[in-house]
Amino acid sequence: MNPTPKKPVGAVLVVGGGIGGIQTSLDLAESGLKVYLVEKKLSIGGTMAQLDKTFPTNDCSMCIMSPKLVDAGRHRNIQILTNARVDKVEGKPGNFKVLVQKKARYVTIEDCKACGECSKVCPIKIPNDYEQGLVTRAAIYQLFAQAMPSAYGIDKKGDPPCRAACPIHVNAQGYIALISAGKFEEALALVRMKNPFPGITGRICTHPCESACRRKEVEQPIAIDGLKRFVSDIEKEDKTDLTAPPENGKKVAIVGSGPAGLLAAWDLRKMSYGVTIFEALPVAGGMLSVGIPEYRLPRTVINKEIDYLRRMGVEIKLNTPINKNLSLPDLKRQGYDAIFIATGAHLSKRLGLQGEEASGVLHAVDFLRKVALNQSVNLGEKVVVIGGGNAAIDAARTTFRLGTKEVSIVYRRTRNEMPAQPEEIEEAEHEGIKIEYLTAPTKLLIENGSIKGVECQRMVLGEPDESGRARPIPIPNSEFTIEADTLIPAISQEPDLSFLGGKEGIRINRWGNIEADPLTLETGAESIFSGGDAVTGPQTYIDAMAAGRKAAISIDRFLRGQDLRIGREEEGSQKEYILADIDGVQYRPRASMAGLPFERRRSFDESCLGLKEEDVIKEAERCLQCAGCSECLECVKACEAKAIDHRMKDEQIELEVGAIILSPGFDEFDPTIKSEYGYKRFANVVTSIEFERFLSASGPFKGEVRRPSDATHPHRVAWIQCVGSRDPHIGKGYCSSVCCMYATKEAVIAKEHAPDMKATIFFMDMRAYGK
Repeated sequence: MNPTPKKPVGAVLVVGGGIGGIQTSLDLAESGLKVYLVEKKLSIGGTMAQLDKTFPTNDCSMCIMSPKLVDAGRHRNIQILTNARVDKVEGKPGNFKVLVQKKARYVTIEDCKACGECSKVCPIKIPNDYEQGLVTRAAIYQLFAQAMPSAYGIDKKGDPPCRAACPIHVNAQGYIALISAGKFEEALALVRMKNPFPGITGRICTHPCESACRRKEVEQPIAIDGLKRFVSDIEKEDKTDLTAPPENGKKVAIVGSGPAGLLAAWDLRKMSYGVTIFEALPVAGGMLSVGIPEYRLPRTVINKEIDYLRRMGVEIKLNTPINKNLSLPDLKRQGYDAIFIATGAHLSKRLGLQGEEASGVLHAVDFLRKVALNQSVNLGEKVVVIGGGNAAIDAARTTFRLGTKEVSIVYRRTRNEMPAQPEEIEEAEHEGIKIEYLTAPTKLLIENGSIKGVECQRMVLGEPDESGRARPIPIPNSEFTIEADTLIPAISQEPDLSFLGGKEGIRINRWGNIEADPLTLETGAESIFSGGDAVTGPQTYIDAMAAGRKAAISIDRFLRGQDLRIGREEEGSQKEYILADIDGVQYRPRASMAGLPFERRRSFDESCLGLKEEDVIKEAERCLQCAGCSECLECVKACEAKAIDHRMKDEQIELEVGAIILSPGFDEFDPTIKSEYGYKRFANVVTSIEFERFLSASGPFKGEVRRPSDATHPHRVAWIQCVGSRDPHIGKGYCSSVCCMYATKEAVIAKEHAPDMKATIFFMDMRAYGK
């Protein structure tokens, strides 16, 4: 027995929203069929919407098309799916199943009034593809004035490399765009949505955002940290959002007030938890306060931004170390529901040379802490620093400010391998600090229990070691001596975990760090989490910040009884991002930071004074706007209809139709293939569609025919026919069948616009029908 055949579906899919697809949809809809009109752009209209006049009647193209746009948009039998494409088709005639991928528009069509207020405040300017790139448009835009649907949409290309590289996803492109528009307050507010400490970050962050910046492929990356610091420094009235919800009755203890602890405290307080920070030192900030010299990070900046936490209700207990008098189990007994250990890495690693305990040997971490806490240090006239990281540079530059006459840094590799920030190395050299590259200490010279010098040996670089850097190999018989009154080893740091009693269930790995799950930061102990340098060993400030945010998310989920692992793929730095096209980008040098005059460098006044106000907007304008929309959210504020939703997601739509009609239109031939015509090399060589926009009264030049090179009126214009057709050498041996009429039409209209202009058409033979 044969099964009863399925009844054909009374619906039709039309693919392509040009004039052909629109007219087809209207005819089908009038006959009573349901029509799904799929178009890849934000609006239907296709190429005809870009034309000035139609051939052969030379009527206004939009005058003919706009009534059809309105009819299609209002017809009850037509459903328009813009920003969409067909992904999959299954079935047979009469019964097709179609999968349509509809990209997020980020604007609700039903709510949008197409008033354009959003576009007015958008700081992004990108080439207007409807206008063939002749002018720019905002990232939120309407394709053309008569567009159907009559609604705006947002052009998002993906994650920009700067934000993808940032471990805490600060929206660098967003605040740079706002700065370029002179909106400094708005830029600072956007920074603080992800990072409440812009003043600190703008001074000491290792800025992975700049390392990823696309602009560096042209000349130098954007001064992203400098721009962030600028908007923080010029803030006249503190407008930081310090509102926090009422506490929910659950308490979290944070051990350590460094970057990880501070950001965890901020996020957890915003999540309604009562938060207390326990700090062993007499000052808050951890290494920010006792590891980074004041000439790099003024204490006023640290205190201002840490005070935000206190104003939000976070309690910070100074001089309160965790030890046998106040242990982690004690904190649990005091009612803390979760504990985050963020104690950093405050112990200096040893050189391993005999005599390291002698008088005059002062490890960098201890030295910098003493100076920060105003404790006396006696350095003598000659100081030698061992190491090549930021701590080594900080120690050397600090001794210079304390009056030392000779300061030398000994580093066993070259400058290229030096882990310190390049700008810090340059500043050290500018201050007269000598750096002995390819040099390693081999022996400490001790007399009467005090350091007198260090014996060194020259190195040569060999094959890469486990760190990926070239391994230093000693050169035989190259020993020499450097005199020293003080020796400051600064080769690395490690956590001080002496406060752990061994009964908490926390495991220590073979490197002396706390073992914690890399995703959730759970330790082996119930309700105890750990992150930052205590887990990883010494890393960067921004990495510690990321650990604090990760800990806050985990603790929140833990206290809510939720899964700690699901849906956390987007935390931390991301590997996928979009890059802007840099072809044709003009050279524009990066703005330089102002510095303290050399004669004032013996003080602890801030040495780097930041960007000058007159340079800031110009520097921000160098941004290539890789992602299109920067998500600065200014459009959201401007939209009274509340139609904009930046969280809108792509969607898949399943359709059942009985027939499919393809009317995808055409893609314009790329004239750069025919290099002999000089398109893109010579400004005054344009395509026919570009010239249509010249002629159109609604175009970028309001119908005025002008040369792109200098905006003057051309005296002679030549049209070249058959470009991209009748050419078997490029696989296009066919006749396009339209360019004869097209060139004639444009020449006629151009003469109407500029009667004195001489128009010449170059052709093989004329195949157009006469009129």
